[in-house]
Amino acid sequence: MEDPGFRRAKWAIAALFCFLGLQYATWAARLPALKARLDLGAGELGLLLMACGAGAAASFPLVAVLMRRLGSRRLSLVSALCLVALLAALSVVPDYPLALLVICGDGVAVGCLNVAMNAQGAALESAYGRTAMSQLHATFSAGLLAAALLASGATAVTSSVPAHFAVAAALLLLLLGYARQGLLRHTEPGPAQADTPKTGSRWAVPAGTTLLMGCAMAFGTITEGAMNDWSTLYLKDVVKASPAVAPMGIAVVSVMMLLARVRADHWRSRWGDGRVVRTGSAVAGVGLALALSAGGVVPTLLGFACVGLGAAAVTPCVYVAAAERGSDALALVAAMGTTGLLAGPALVGFVAGAGGLTLGMATVAASALIVTVVAFRIPWRDRVIQYASGRS
Repeated sequence: MEDPGFRRAKWAIAALFCFLGLQYATWAARLPALKARLDLGAGELGLLLMACGAGAAASFPLVAVLMRRLGSRRLSLVSALCLVALLAALSVVPDYPLALLVICGDGVAVGCLNVAMNAQGAALESAYGRTAMSQLHATFSAGLLAAALLASGATAVTSSVPAHFAVAAALLLLLLGYARQGLLRHTEPGPAQADTPKTGSRWAVPAGTTLLMGCAMAFGTITEGAMNDWSTLYLKDVVKASPAVAPMGIAVVSVMMLLARVRADHWRSRWGDGRVVRTGSAVAGVGLALALSAGGVVPTLLGFACVGLGAAAVTPCVYVAAAERGSDALALVAAMGTTGLLAGPALVGFVAGAGGLTLGMATVAASALIVTVVAFRIPWRDRVIQYASGRS
């Protein structure tokens, strides 16, 4: 039987992960309506999306300070409330400059919540000696799915963006209310765990271990982000898949990643985080490389499935490892992950423009293999702890 305290905390933290997925995908799903209302061109819309990512990536210094002053529980609640307010503001923002400001603020709040909720997840595993982080990341995907379904239903009933966002805000507040009661009162790791710079300065160059974790996170998110943005185009333009089959690339990656994250905590418990990251990223890189070499719809979809399966546990494991070294390390690693998520699609596009989309997709496979190499240099805490759904 699961410990009641563990179960209550796990579901409370899961509500935060679901919250973030629901909030982000809600406004992303209504980008066409926002584009039309603000009369934006393609370039302006791209800049709007970049503003969110830039805000999240630039939030690192602020997150590090707030984590020390507020702790992960209070920062989670404060940043989540800000995200609800920003969603409401976005539904009525009157012009493009204000929209940019709101979206940039949304990115900063996302950066804060991302670090705080992952710190909560790492603290949960440490406090109860059970793996749970991969399942928590799976609930983020569930939030994305819930937002898509809500957007579909809302647009069928009304074209009003404020009405849609009001319903979403109500759901977000319900999730936040549920989470508030069960979140852990997280304590920072002690000096033996924290990745404190040798000079004693908070803002000195991060230790090498932290930079390795950031590198693994960056290339892991490059793999994830690029697959979401380029898989459909690759199937359509290179593999010559039909219009009905081409979108299946995203579906295959997403479904495999969700299923793998549901099971990944069991793998972590059995084999340890380091082996899971090394093996998973190798499966993603080699599987995709073989698919690109073979060509054809079926091999390509199988290669995409390997990416979803292999990359699923990379970011959860790296978040746990970074959190054990302190809030500064976690904030930096999260910021590098956001940078990778932003840079990945652009990197593939740049390479594709120079040498073709097959070569561009090969950079995704290379990114996954870089994670494998870097993971051998990270001193993982490969203690085998109990799986969250196992026997007590």
